[in-house]
Amino acid sequence: MLLREVDYARPSTVEEAVALLAGYEGARALAGGQTIVNVMKSRAAAPDVLVDLANLEELRTIGFSADGLLEIGAMVTCAQLVNSSEVDVARPILAEVAATIADVQVRNRGTVGGNVCVNDPTNHLPPLLVALGATFTIRSRESERTVPADEFFLGVYLTAVGEGELLTKVSVPPSNDAGDGFAGVTIGKHGTYIVDAAATVSDDGVRIALGCVAAAPVRATAMEDRLAGSDFSADSVAAAAQGLGASLDPPSDVHGSADYRRHLAEVSAVRAVLQAAGRRKGA
Repeated sequence: MLLREVDYARPSTVEEAVALLAGYEGARALAGGQTIVNVMKSRAAAPDVLVDLANLEELRTIGFSADGLLEIGAMVTCAQLVNSSEVDVARPILAEVAATIADVQVRNRGTVGGNVCVNDPTNHLPPLLVALGATFTIRSRESERTVPADEFFLGVYLTAVGEGELLTKVSVPPSNDAGDGFAGVTIGKHGTYIVDAAATVSDDGVRIALGCVAAAPVRATAMEDRLAGSDFSADSVAAAAQGLGASLDPPSDVHGSADYRRHLAEVSAVRAVLQAAGRRKGA
């Protein structure tokens, strides 16, 4: 289906992009275009103005902040994550998970900012960034603010980025002593996840986030609490996951019933935690 007529702008600075987004009520940012173009073709969304971020080179960088955080620009592609030496040093799980997103063509075009701002429940990065304790920098005309991952994802296609605002970067703490894991069940080798789970295990404790079981990533806080002081044996992790599925209210669809997703949530959480514990430095 052909796109309906839409105005198009291609700013050269972040300030200009934010001004355009704030100046038009129906404006939408265009990053890699892997989602919004298809949504527009299906007439599920009809923005009046597309603000193309392609020329904003400052949003395409990966580096480190003064306090050692890994900073990923919103226009960094999944392929860049896979090939980044900075990511490999600071948090290699990001590259590992990014390498499993769809196919090469999608990874070459799809961006980190687009993946998280769309917040499709089946997207790989939202639950992973919640587990890693990432923060999101959002720019408006008047100010800049930072939102923790636990507060960034609000619902299906809904995040803390409001009208007239632009996500500029994602900041991730370096792994240091932590081990990270990601597990789930997909429809096909590079297909959509039915359920996934991300986990990190460190001296500060355990963080677990589930994807595909609700409109936004879900923290498995009860399981996290049960794992405090754990030896992370297979039996102790499995025991900590007991009851996790019963606490969830996932949807049913052609790929799996709600009960099946509850079961997969427990299985995936156990696998992610065991993987993370096994990768922890000194484990």
